Amino acid sequence: MRVFCAALIVASLIGPVFAQDDHVPRYGEKPKEKSQTEINADKAAARAYQNSLENIPDQGPVDPWSNARSTDAPRNSAKPAAKPAAKSAAKAAPHKAPKAGNTAD
Repeated sequence: MRVFCAALIVASLIGPVFAQDDHVPRYGEKPKEKSQTEINADKAAARAYQNSLENIPDQGPVDPWSNARSTDAPRNSAKPAAKPAAKSAAKAAPHKAPKAGNTAD
């Protein structure tokens, strides 16, 4: 009885594998030749796609961050502020204490 149940389970799992076998292309296998109606249908679909792309209206430039900016700030202020050259102030800065805790790996 156990052998019969095991064979039944294996047979039920093998069925879907054979059902998918015809749809898997092999390496180096040439695609099936298309009939004239399939070629015409592909050309019509390509033309319909191109026509639908032409029907999309042109949009101006989009600023996705426009809601995040304040209305007072200028839009094109990408120039960074000039930093003062204070090398002597950096040398006079107090020494920072090391962090507390274990730094060993």
